Amino acid sequence: MRITVETSVAAPIDQVWRAYTTPADIVKWNAASEDWHTTKATVDLREGGVFSSRMEAKDGSMGFDFAGIYTTIVEHKLIEYSFGDRKAEVEFVPGAKGVVVRVVFDAETTHPVEQQQGGWQAILDSFKRYVEAKKTS
Repeated sequence: MRITVETSVAAPIDQVWRAYTTPADIVKWNAASEDWHTTKATVDLREGGVFSSRMEAKDGSMGFDFAGIYTTIVEHKLIEYSFGDRKAEVEFVPGAKGVVVRVVFDAETTHPVEQQQGGWQAILDSFKRYVEAKKTS
């Protein structure tokens, strides 16, 4: 099963792309809730390149690594990657009011679809807030 989440970011495509693909930015927005954070991120933004993010509960009770391999990179348009036996695509669609960022990913079988969709949407909402706040600062 495939799950889709999306948001519209009121910022130029170059700023949206950079915030999505730069480790120094990723650690600032990549969390589904206030009690989680990303402590480290690495990005080798090329086809065959590897990415990784270390996500941890702020109280130190748990954490996990989210990592994968980029399979397609079309600057300012598309990022496709595999993570384990699953795949995801991130589309960047510029428009009059900003950039629609759409993520489509393979669901896993451990957690309910609604929980997965909610978590990925919360991270994307955090991304939107971060980019839009950064634009005005």
